[in-house]
Amino acid sequence: MPEDRERIISAEAASAEEEQFNWSLRPQKLSEVIGQRELVERLRISLDAARGRGEHLEHVLFYGPPGLGKTTFAHVIANEIGSRLSQTSGPALVRPADLLGLLTNLQARDVLFIDEIHRLPAAVEEFLYPAMEDFRIDFVVDKGPFAKTVPVPLQPFTLVGATTRAGLISKPMRERFGIYHHVDFYPVEDIREILRRSAQLLELAADGPALDEIAKRSRGTPRVANRLLRRVRDFAAVKAKGKLTHAVARDALGLEGVDPMGLDEHDRKYLRIIIEFYKGGPVGIEAIASTLNEDSDNIEDLVEPFLLKIGFLKRTRKGREATDLAYRHLGLAPGAGQKSFF
Repeated sequence: MPEDRERIISAEAASAEEEQFNWSLRPQKLSEVIGQRELVERLRISLDAARGRGEHLEHVLFYGPPGLGKTTFAHVIANEIGSRLSQTSGPALVRPADLLGLLTNLQARDVLFIDEIHRLPAAVEEFLYPAMEDFRIDFVVDKGPFAKTVPVPLQPFTLVGATTRAGLISKPMRERFGIYHHVDFYPVEDIREILRRSAQLLELAADGPALDEIAKRSRGTPRVANRLLRRVRDFAAVKAKGKLTHAVARDALGLEGVDPMGLDEHDRKYLRIIIEFYKGGPVGIEAIASTLNEDSDNIEDLVEPFLLKIGFLKRTRKGREATDLAYRHLGLAPGAGQKSFF
């Protein structure tokens, strides 16, 4: 279902401007990170141990839904080590030569961050193996019968990979990471604290109930929370003389189409298709994607994770099913079906 405007609750970055805004709000050190307590503690132990031995940190893989802070954690690691961070993404690395400059410019204990690492081409992935294991790259000189491999040594570095689709990473690549961390959705109380910190940094006067209302509708995702805070701030500036109260937050988010559970019209339409068009399921993802005129990968990455998390959706061997919670949220009776809404 292509949208004419951005989905305000999308966990994907909307623009370069938004990313720049988010960077001004992101924590720089582990001590500034709110939430993900077990992950932070395990990461702190790994960093302290590496520093104590005077070694580089083992390669780290972060996996989980978008917008939860995987990129932030990569920068925090570099800041904690006191090293530089070089950043790229899987789709940007088309050939092994694209990695050559990045790897050879790394200093000891530097961090190389690869976002969407599951999208690395096979040739690039294989080129990385000796770099990760032995800190060398094999540079091929000449072609055909005159070809020879020249090993080029590298400084010990830390590769930090991030992915929303851990299952698509090959087994050889997974085995070369020494540390794995799952970044999960944040509870409402942690999102509230993130919003309070963001409001302070923005010098925005917001009362507790207003932040609670935004937190409840933020889908457990810091990126979404900060985006909603921006929209509510604009609404308050125009409609309430800059004063952010619970009523202002509720009205602003209602105007944006974000309901009290954090669902927008895209989510609700997805659930209605399962309930009203396919009698609640089970139905295959491809059938839903065709009905929505949407890419199935986008649905799996951007729509379904949160609906699964809050219990509105079930994945079974036969397909997707809407739960009773979804029926009640939409005000539909169990068994509702075959209603046209296009």
